[in-house]
Amino acid sequence: MTRYVLRAASLAFALGIWQLLTSLNIDLWLRFSQFPTVADVARAFADRLSGLDYWTDLTDSLTRILTGFLLAAVLGVATGVLVARSRLAEDLLGPVLEVVRPIPAIALVPVAILLFPSNEQGIVFITFTAAFFPVLVSTRHAVRALTPVWEEAVLTMGGGRWRILGSVVLPGALPGIFGGLSVGIGVSWICVISAEMISGQYGVGYRTWQDYTVVNYAGVFVGMVTIGVLGWLTSTAVEVLGRRLTRWLPRTSYVPAGRTPRRVSRAAAAVPASPTPQEDVPHDQLV
Repeated sequence: MTRYVLRAASLAFALGIWQLLTSLNIDLWLRFSQFPTVADVARAFADRLSGLDYWTDLTDSLTRILTGFLLAAVLGVATGVLVARSRLAEDLLGPVLEVVRPIPAIALVPVAILLFPSNEQGIVFITFTAAFFPVLVSTRHAVRALTPVWEEAVLTMGGGRWRILGSVVLPGALPGIFGGLSVGIGVSWICVISAEMISGQYGVGYRTWQDYTVVNYAGVFVGMVTIGVLGWLTSTAVEVLGRRLTRWLPRTSYVPAGRTPRRVSRAAAAVPASPTPQEDVPHDQLV
């Protein structure tokens, strides 16, 4: 409860500083007088919530994000495992992937416009490209970092390649895979908003850019807040799913000095504490 109170207080403090600087028109080096106040943004947000366009933009952006991200998750994991496990695949696909990977996804907008028959498909392609490479790289490194002892154990017991893939490779690489997925969903939001600003017709990014062109700065901040909340929710969903699928991993948490962890795993609780030398050896023998 204390941690949640601290988080709420931190957010309230940041909003209070924003309201104070903008309401007093502070202009030292940063021009806060050009910013809308928190109250202005709250009123604009309430007006948007009562309209249909806001929910249409929200639905379009979420659809584009989920479609591109799911495609990137499936193909990124499959390609990463293939490149990490096969020298032939690494030789054939590695050079092409490494050349394309440094190109920012938003720089591919002209390519998407020329390549796809509709803007909607082009935006999904940009979202897919943005998430694909973080997932690919993290999966490749996670698979290569697996200890060969596990694979040898499965081979000793008569398991084949598919058994190794399902029992060793994918479970062992899950922590790294979800690390890439968490990064990929954040990058996807950045790129889909930029793509909507350039070539979209609906969406949070398109609406935010339209507000900027008509000098509606309160509406611009409504779009920014919406993007931030949606990005936080989707990233949290990916992290929660990752924790659920990797329950077998040992968990570490910060424990202040002088305190003991409140939660103890069942396995640790079932192991009896080893006796100290003072408990099983007489004191005169210890001396």
